[in-house]
Amino acid sequence: MKQWVLFFCVFLSMASGAVSAEKKPILVCSTTQVADFTRQIAGDRCDVRCILAPGADPHTYSPTPDDAKMVISADLALQSGLHLEGKNWMATLAKDANKPLVTCTDGVSPIQLSKDGQTFSDPHAWFSVKNAAIYVQNILKAVIRLDPAGKTQYERRAKLYLRQLNVLDGWIREQLETIPPPRRILVTSHDAFNYFCREYRFNAQHDYLSLAPVGWSTGGEVGAGMTPERFKIVAESVRKYGAAAVFVETSVNPKLIREIANETGVKVGGTLYSDSMGERGSAGETYIGMMRENVVAICESLQ
Repeated sequence: MKQWVLFFCVFLSMASGAVSAEKKPILVCSTTQVADFTRQIAGDRCDVRCILAPGADPHTYSPTPDDAKMVISADLALQSGLHLEGKNWMATLAKDANKPLVTCTDGVSPIQLSKDGQTFSDPHAWFSVKNAAIYVQNILKAVIRLDPAGKTQYERRAKLYLRQLNVLDGWIREQLETIPPPRRILVTSHDAFNYFCREYRFNAQHDYLSLAPVGWSTGGEVGAGMTPERFKIVAESVRKYGAAAVFVETSVNPKLIREIANETGVKVGGTLYSDSMGERGSAGETYIGMMRENVVAICESLQ
């Protein structure tokens, strides 16, 4: 009888250990871009979750009790950073849950913007594919620290994905070369495309920075939002520089950019992914897909 009891206890212990070993690390990400980068590295070894749904605006998002529960369940929290997450909502969730937080823009050289005597960093760093590679490296280091046993798998997946990003960057440059320099005028809903303009040489007359009626954030931060003065400057720039089209964004109200189009007589060239990727099953559901869709839309409207 004692032998059967001992055997049963050992069996339960082994079964418990097997369940524990099968438990995947839970990685909770703030934005769709961060979640996609993380999934590319983690594969099926981790359970990657995202707080923001496709199309949601990280600047104005207010976390819910369910979001707090999600972070409490996490082994690791990941955010984009540079205040993309308005009022630092992701950092607050991680702090309240006492969870480690990875800021994916660590190591990025941010574009500095100024307004009313204050300087702030543009958070939309992923629009340079070179910066996206920095996100990937930061995530790779973090998941290896969390799960050293998966190091080989994580490194292999990251290496493959970085190659894909390099191919993407080359493809973007090749496609954009078909747009004559005088027509490389990019006007969008809000200042999300500064890194894109700098990296791929758009808006030369505007110091290779975005032209948009709304600032770097759709929230209430310094330099954010829309003012009549800003609207006037963008409309005048559209006329002065001869912009061929203006673009709405998936995560921003299109009202202002349509007003720019109506006032200047310029066509709306299409819809670009900016602060959020596309719905599952869409061509923009991944970072690479999002960037490709944007470039195709830009080329079709500006060539």
